Amino acid sequence: MELSTPLVYAGDPRAAADRAAALESAGLDAVWVAEAYGFDSPTIMGYLAARTERMRIGSAILNVYSRTPALIAQTAAGLDALTGGRALLGVGASGPQVVEGWHGRRYDRPLGRTREVIGLSRRIWRREVIEHHGITDLPLPAEKGGTLGKPLKLLTHPVRDTIPVYVAALGPANVRMTAELADGWLPFLYVPEHAAKVWGGPLAEGAARRDPALGPLSVVAGGLLAIGDDAEAVRDLMRPTVALYVGGMGAPGRNFYHDLVCSYGYESAAAAVQEHYLAGRKKDAEAAVPAELLELLCLAGPEGYVRDRVEVFREAGVTMLNVTPVGPDPARLVERVRSWL
Repeated sequence: MELSTPLVYAGDPRAAADRAAALESAGLDAVWVAEAYGFDSPTIMGYLAARTERMRIGSAILNVYSRTPALIAQTAAGLDALTGGRALLGVGASGPQVVEGWHGRRYDRPLGRTREVIGLSRRIWRREVIEHHGITDLPLPAEKGGTLGKPLKLLTHPVRDTIPVYVAALGPANVRMTAELADGWLPFLYVPEHAAKVWGGPLAEGAARRDPALGPLSVVAGGLLAIGDDAEAVRDLMRPTVALYVGGMGAPGRNFYHDLVCSYGYESAAAAVQEHYLAGRKKDAEAAVPAELLELLCLAGPEGYVRDRVEVFREAGVTMLNVTPVGPDPARLVERVRSWL
């Protein structure tokens, strides 16, 4: 099992990137840079490229609506060149709250768009001449004697002709496609105890159609990491995040995170969180998040307990444990967990 961390992107991005880079010497294998409607992730990833030497750098995620497939492929190729082959491309459909509410793009055909980005990116990195007729095509006029409308290939030579593609997916159809096509899977709010029940079928169905040349699907999941006796206080740090996603990342009937928590068996709690959050009662929404759910999402407690939680994630199929260290010495926490893997 490998070890990674999500970049904490609230506040000063340079300070957050510097803290993540400092964990490289502690044994961290990768860092994942989110975007949503905060700072764009490629800018911060480029800064991290200059601050690190070994650690892989991934986007988590670039949504497939606000950039064209060609630009996503160019961005990944550029980062791969800057890092000497350490890029990880994390993509996904995001959700209506970000795509429509922030980018002003219609949230349609999420699976088709994601599939298109994966396929076109891999062709672009191989420097194929791209002539594509699909979702993102525009009716460009041909200009006699010029290049407008003519197919092109990537001008620069990528460091690698293939870059690992990870997909953020939660729903059955999206997970099925991810298991078929992607190099890795980035599930959010992942509870290992419920993973087989919620995703076992779609993962198996997608794997049955998977090209053996891709190798096994990597799975990146984890949570807050803390070793000590104040586990409840650490888990409570997750309340605002869970409340935001379950309650506020979409309207009723269009919130994937709400649906996920319901599939875990917390239907009434999810409904209460959403009702409070959409009514503006954010503190009430946070209070409605079940303590049991927070415990299952985190790796917090005495050392023996945390070691057991690591094994639960491993047994559920997680290949890269994605943790956010909490405490005065994050590097020491990473070193301790690294020694168990």
